[in-house]
Amino acid sequence: MSNPIDNFLNRITMYRLVLYYLIVLVLATAGLSYFHLLNYDPVAVILSAAFLYFFSGFVNDFFAKIYRVPANVESVYITALILTLIVAPAKSVTDFFFLGIVAIIAMTSKYILNINGKHIFNPAAIAVVITAFFLNRPADWWIGNPYMLPFVIAGGLLVVRKIRRENMVFGFLISAIFIIVGSSWINSNNIITSLSQVLFHSPLFFFAFVMLTEPLTTPPTDMLQIIYGILVGILFNPNIHLGNIYSTPELVLVAGNIFSYLASPKEKLLLPLKEKVKIANKTYDFIFPKNNLSFIPGQYMEWTLAHNNVDDRGNRRYFTMASSPTEDNIRLGVKFYEPASSYKKAMLVMDQNQEIIAGQRTGDFTMPSDRNKKLVFMAGGIGVTPFRSMLKYLIDTNERRDIVVFYSDKNETEIAYKDIFDEAQQKLGIKTVYVCTEKTGRINDKIIVQEIPDFKDRYFYLSGPHAMVAGFETLLKNLGMGTSHIKTDFFPGYV
Repeated sequence: MSNPIDNFLNRITMYRLVLYYLIVLVLATAGLSYFHLLNYDPVAVILSAAFLYFFSGFVNDFFAKIYRVPANVESVYITALILTLIVAPAKSVTDFFFLGIVAIIAMTSKYILNINGKHIFNPAAIAVVITAFFLNRPADWWIGNPYMLPFVIAGGLLVVRKIRRENMVFGFLISAIFIIVGSSWINSNNIITSLSQVLFHSPLFFFAFVMLTEPLTTPPTDMLQIIYGILVGILFNPNIHLGNIYSTPELVLVAGNIFSYLASPKEKLLLPLKEKVKIANKTYDFIFPKNNLSFIPGQYMEWTLAHNNVDDRGNRRYFTMASSPTEDNIRLGVKFYEPASSYKKAMLVMDQNQEIIAGQRTGDFTMPSDRNKKLVFMAGGIGVTPFRSMLKYLIDTNERRDIVVFYSDKNETEIAYKDIFDEAQQKLGIKTVYVCTEKTGRINDKIIVQEIPDFKDRYFYLSGPHAMVAGFETLLKNLGMGTSHIKTDFFPGYV
């Protein structure tokens, strides 16, 4: 069952998936309201959603032009639809005026409440916090009801699967439920009633799947994300208060955002293209100035490229830095397939000095701190980029590690960065096994056993297209490798 789901998720960007998910939730609330299962006017739900959707886009375009940055249309509409689901539907002109104020604050926060271009707060959360304090109009979080729960959970699990935030979400849910149940027990309240209330009549799951996982305001590494989830879960208890200020979902998220900002990289770079070099069939290196960027070999960033006629895959992608931190430039290795997205088409025709925005440096796909661990790098296609970064770093620092590389691609013309692999072999003794599938077929158990007799003592790093990585993972598990010895690379929203 997981393969069809993962195949579907691999064909859609993270932002587009969340957008469709929220649209379904809005339509479901309107439908349930029509059948009187929810106490709202279905016309008011749709009109409120449409107003927020288009007005937020207008406000964001205005600020994007002032600040001269590309408008990330999907995130704008995602914020608008989140506001639709947490602020009560408008019933009057005054209510629409209030929705307009909320939208303005949310969109403005993206440009003003940031440091060096990096968001500090979730736009929807900070907007309803501000209106609660200054206009005495807190968010209703009306999405939290038992009739909407199946829709919230079904779509939310797809989102979490797509962005691989299971550990963070699980940590949040467990800590939130534990604290709320514990608080009920201490205060001699009915635990079953409290548990029912938080599970079926609160925005717990919507908050976890949609708000907590917002990528620009979550920490960069798995461990920090787990801490973030647990911290926010502890604060989610509505009985927590500071004087007359009680815990609300929006306040909790804003507090968590501050922790995330302090724990996250702060860079957001506007980089001009220096050079574009063809390195293999349909594969190019895009070279940008480094601008003092600090990163660990194997990490990736979100790259925003403004272009016309943006298709449904959006104007953002996640790319690993193929360069080493020891080099003076940033290299992005990109492979082009047909049919290409509007992003890829625009990237392929980039002119020298044309600018791209890089931010949200993140990723745990890095070499272990223990240099004595024996490693195997398994790359499929352009998944070789993190390994190019790692090997170049080892070469430049003359750091010796016991590594064997498997590089699988269609044929010899598809092989990229062979010069680096050859240099690693010559200087560090790192062997690369090239597997051209047109000639020899895919990597199989016989090849692994033959080339690496001590494979059970090694740690495997897998990077490439999702289907190929999943195949590698299954192959290794069939050979008896435990999950603790397998590390996979992942790019949220990348297609």
